[in-house]
Amino acid sequence: MNEITLEQKQRAEKAIIEKQKEISFGLREWPIETILQKFGNGGDVDSDCELFIPDYQRDYKWDNRIASRFIESILLSLPIPYIYIADNFNEDPELDARIEIIDGSQRIRAIYYFVNNQLSLSELKELTELEGFLFKDLPAGRQRRFLRESLRIMELKSDDPDYKRDLFERINSGIKVLIPMEQRKGSESATSSFYLQVIEPCSKDPLFRELAPLSSNRRSNEDYAELVLRFFGYGERLEEYNSNVRKFLDQYFNDMANQPHNEEEIQKRKNKFNTVMQFVKQYFPYGFKKTATAKSTSRTFFESIALGVYFAIQENRNSTDGLITDNIIEWFNSDEYREVVTSDAANNTSKLKARINFVKDKLLGQ
Repeated sequence: MNEITLEQKQRAEKAIIEKQKEISFGLREWPIETILQKFGNGGDVDSDCELFIPDYQRDYKWDNRIASRFIESILLSLPIPYIYIADNFNEDPELDARIEIIDGSQRIRAIYYFVNNQLSLSELKELTELEGFLFKDLPAGRQRRFLRESLRIMELKSDDPDYKRDLFERINSGIKVLIPMEQRKGSESATSSFYLQVIEPCSKDPLFRELAPLSSNRRSNEDYAELVLRFFGYGERLEEYNSNVRKFLDQYFNDMANQPHNEEEIQKRKNKFNTVMQFVKQYFPYGFKKTATAKSTSRTFFESIALGVYFAIQENRNSTDGLITDNIIEWFNSDEYREVVTSDAANNTSKLKARINFVKDKLLGQ
């Protein structure tokens, strides 16, 4: 290995100093109430809220246990890691100075869902007396104290998008924790005929992937298999769903893996999936996407469309004939549909059923 020269060392030191000058941070502390005010109605990048979630951020992935433990930490005044944000400069005065969440969207969304009574506390470690509590169940004084709790905010004072994405990647580049579908894929249940002959081939179906594009990160997270599992799980056991996505899907996946499946049953499931894909291809102009230009598919849009179509066909005597299709684009772009489908929240039962039934009822003309 060649020895580093004095000139190289000087150039390296100069580069460090110059880069340090380009990147500046400011430290803030905001009470939760202020954060929620800035977050608006869910931090949608396309809304007018001040604090928003950028497109490169992940979907909400925390299950009820993780979110509840985080809320418990706040109630106990335990240290919370920094939330990283960035100022956004925009020539449009209406959009200037909005704040982009670089790291911390899962935490902020958990707080948002809790304060809006969409998260019921469960599997707590210390405050077991709060099992089943919603925010509204806390005494009024405790609610006020919770909203006054401050979170530490680190603000990147640069509008360079490369810096923002680089910071996001650096913060999240530690050891990768396996997400649920990755864990299922590595389990014994993934050796079953249900997984190998139903979930896996459906997740790799070219038409499905055309209709439901995903980011490279979500593809690597086995999200195609996750969507397929949701399709069959909700399609066959929706009435058993109890607002805990992970437990519900784990139970369904393991049950299916432990049951014998003959070729006829396997083909029947695949035919149901293919029928829905063909119907969506023919009648939904954006596939499972929320807009024509969207580059990745939201789980809530997929669930509402795929399961709505599935149940509509089922109630229509397992036929697509006679389903109402001439007004799909009209109701799909309506405020009513967008309101019911854009909140993934805590995936509570009523919201899941509401977005599925909305599509089903429209197709059945109800």
